[in-house]
Formats: sequence, C-alpha cells, structure tokens
Amino acid sequence: MKRLITTAFIACFSLAVSFAQSGNLEIHNPIIPGYHPDPSICRVGNDYYIVNSSFQYFPGVPIYHSTDLVNWELIGNVLDRESQLPLMNANSSGGIFATTIRYNEGTYYMVTTNVTTGGNFFVTAKDPKGPWSEPVYLKQGGIDPSFLFEDGKCYMVSNPNGIVLCEIDPVTGKQLTESKVLWYGTGGRYAEGPHIYKKDGWYYLLISEGGTEMGHGLTVARSRDIWGPYESNPVNPILTQFRQVSQGHQIQGTGHGDFVQAPDGSWWVVFLGFRRFGGDFHHLGRETFIAPVTWVAGWPVINDGAPIEAVMEVPASWTAKTPEKKAWRQEFDSPLGPEWVYIQNPEMSRYKMDKGRLILAGAKPLDDRDHPTFVGVRQESPGIVAETKIRLDSRSGKAGLVVYQDFTGFAAIEVSGGKAVLRLRLKSIDTILGEVPVKGREAVIRVESKDGGRYEFFADGKPLGSFETSLLSSEVVGGFTGVMLGLFAEGGQASFEYFDYQEK
Repeated sequence: MKRLITTAFIACFSLAVSFAQSGNLEIHNPIIPGYHPDPSICRVGNDYYIVNSSFQYFPGVPIYHSTDLVNWELIGNVLDRESQLPLMNANSSGGIFATTIRYNEGTYYMVTTNVTTGGNFFVTAKDPKGPWSEPVYLKQGGIDPSFLFEDGKCYMVSNPNGIVLCEIDPVTGKQLTESKVLWYGTGGRYAEGPHIYKKDGWYYLLISEGGTEMGHGLTVARSRDIWGPYESNPVNPILTQFRQVSQGHQIQGTGHGDFVQAPDGSWWVVFLGFRRFGGDFHHLGRETFIAPVTWVAGWPVINDGAPIEAVMEVPASWTAKTPEKKAWRQEFDSPLGPEWVYIQNPEMSRYKMDKGRLILAGAKPLDDRDHPTFVGVRQESPGIVAETKIRLDSRSGKAGLVVYQDFTGFAAIEVSGGKAVLRLRLKSIDTILGEVPVKGREAVIRVESKDGGRYEFFADGKPLGSFETSLLSSEVVGGFTGVMLGLFAEGGQASFEYFDYQEK
C-alpha cells in the first residue's frame, strides 16, 4: 500500500494558510500544484470540489475535495472507464480540454470536451467520488462548455464562434433553443472558458482571453437578461499578470477562472497560471491558483486589483492547518491510487502486480502515440527526488524511469544490456547524454531537481547526466500539460519494487 512518510500528509500541498499578526490569512499559491489546468469549482454546503482538464491521460479529470479552500485532497478521477474516455492517438494537445463542475438538486454535473473523439458532453453522479454516468453528448460545438441552472432550466455556454448560449435538457442533452452569440470578448484572441453566474439581479459572463500563455487573462461582462445584451466591464481585464507591474513575477499566464461563494458570503476565484523557471519557461504545467474577489459598483475585483503573488495576505473568516511538503512511498502490494495515470487508454494486460512488484510488459516505445506502456504521477513541486528499483525480467527490451512532457519531449533512464542510459528525446533530437554499468539486470535509478532549474539523473548512485528543466518546458516541447514522473517498459518485461517521491 501507499505509505505516507510525513506525519501530516495532505494530498495537495501547495496552499498553506495561517493567521498573520495583522489577522489576515497568508495564502501560498498554487493551491493545486503541478499539471492541473483549467480549474472549475463548485460548493455544496461546506464542501468544495475542483476538477481539472487532463488531455491525453487516463483516467481523466481529477477531482479534488476541500472544506476550507485551502487543503485539497484528490478523491478520484471523473472519467475512469474507456467508454467515457476514448483517447485513441491523443497527445498533450488533444483529449480532454477544460471542464466545468456544477451541482443541482442532488446531482453533480461535469461537462467538458473530448477534442480527439466525440466533442462536448457531460456526465453525472450523486456522489462526486463516483461512479459517474456514461457521457451525454451535446449539439452546441466549440470548447469549454459550462452549465448554469436557474428556475428549472439548464443553460449551456461554449465558444463555437464567440461565446454562445443555448438551453438544454439536463437529462437527455437535447438542445431546446437555438444558439445565440452573447459576447465576443474585448478583442483579445481566443475568447474561451465561459461561465455565467447570477448575482443581485445581474448575469455575469466570465471568460478568458489572450491565449493560455503570457498574455492570458480574465474579462467579464454583465446583463439583466441571460440572453443579453451584455456590457463589458470598463476596467477589463480583471485578472492578468501581463502588465508592467507584474512582468517580473515568477507567476504568469493567469486566466481561465471560476468564481465560488463561501458560506460566510465571501467570494473567491480559482484560475490557472504557471511558474517560470530558468527564464520564460515553465515545465510543471499550468497549475491551480486562488485569489479573493470583492464586488465594487456591481463588478468583480480580483485581489484588490493587485498582482497574484506566491504568498498573499487576504481577509477571511477561517483558519486552516499549514500543509507539509509531500513525501511518500508507493509499494506495489495494492491497487494504484487515483494519482497514477496512463498515456491514453492502457492495455491492462501489460500492467500486473505480483509479490509486491509492479510488472510492466513493454510494447511500443515512449515516442509512439499509440498507448506506450507507462504509468506515472504529476511532478507537483520544483524541487523533488523520485526513485525506483528496477529489475529486468527478460533479456530483451528496456525499461526505467522517465521525466515525461510529451511523446516528442522526455528524458528517460533506460536500463538494458548491463547498463543504464540517460536518453533525451526532444522533437527531432534523440540523443544519449550518459551511461553507467549496472550489475546484472537490476538497478536503483533516481531523478532529482533541487530548485526547478535542472534535472539530475543517477543509477546505483552514479551520476548519469543533467540538463536544464527548460528543455522539457511547454515553450520548447509544446502541448498543454506538464511534467509527469513515470515508470515504463519498451519490449520485454520489467518489474519495479517501489516508487519514492519526495518534495524538497
């Protein structure tokens, strides 16, 4: 089973909150670190739930739970069956795009887009831990669909051409009205990520603009009628780091957000952003952040208009324990938890557990888009140590530990033929950075990153090589995901004794 080394382990470790001397809360962002983009949030009573997009990974759409907006626990993955999530040939720019989670009259709804297969759909559940239903597909196109429930009706917004609204049947998915364009945004590119909220007689339309890169941001419009017309906030954008005052901040690319109201009446927004390392590069992926929202003259104001910081003091009426850094060991004597994912839909005959070992049967190489043998977890901190002990069970093939961004960008310690080899695959580059001999067909292999700037690789304690993390960044490799730390096999068969993960 998974054994926790820290005395106070919380599945999501990045948001620490405590009362400062001023009486404010000290927030450490991101709240859900590592590759967790496109967050959507809902509250039911005293419980909060966040879902994230998942792209080519299976199972898909991780779902987190919190009671304080501070400490978040991964409770499962919404899409855990191939019938819900076909991912044939999906890569880090395909599969599951942005998600929305909503609750209405005892039912949870998760609506999203599979851009590789099927388009827009929703699933439902009575318990957010699942099981979730089979997909119900939707007619209105575009991406980033979202629901608003009001007076027995279900409204859907997405962005096929501008931000478009229709009414649907929340059981069958049938579209009940014609689609109507509500807003094209303020003129920024890629108007997307729409959500509609009702407050004080106004309908607020929150969207993202600028593309999910440095110029990302949130804009908002409002109307007395859900069908419009919508007036743009005169001080848009309401969130962006793409300003002179914040251009030097590590946190950039903030946008694609979702509002939630706490039981004490306060408002908050969760949104994506990324942390830069080694210049204008981010390799951990787009992460989930939070900030307070106030309402001024009928418009939402995020963080009092100030830039988003890694540590912020904000007003709130509750306290929470400070989470510790994550440190755990996975021993392979029980089923893997929801943090473990595969590339595309796995052929489960290639993955077995026996006598405390994870046994992988290799097939296609890691740079093949047709479900290679891989299982991994998100890198959630810039400073980490990940280690495993591997044994090759056959004379052919190779297997090992991989730092994986995409099938065109990864670094792998490959054990085969009495040696461990560090291989870097970077688009058209496929090169060996180092190798050391190992005894027999066993080795302890490890990757370290001390501060987010470099990766260092070892086999049986001997250095294999190192390079800057920027080589595996989204700016170099492309795609919409972030680094995964995985175990793999290519041809033959290999077994793994454990997997250690520790954050520095």
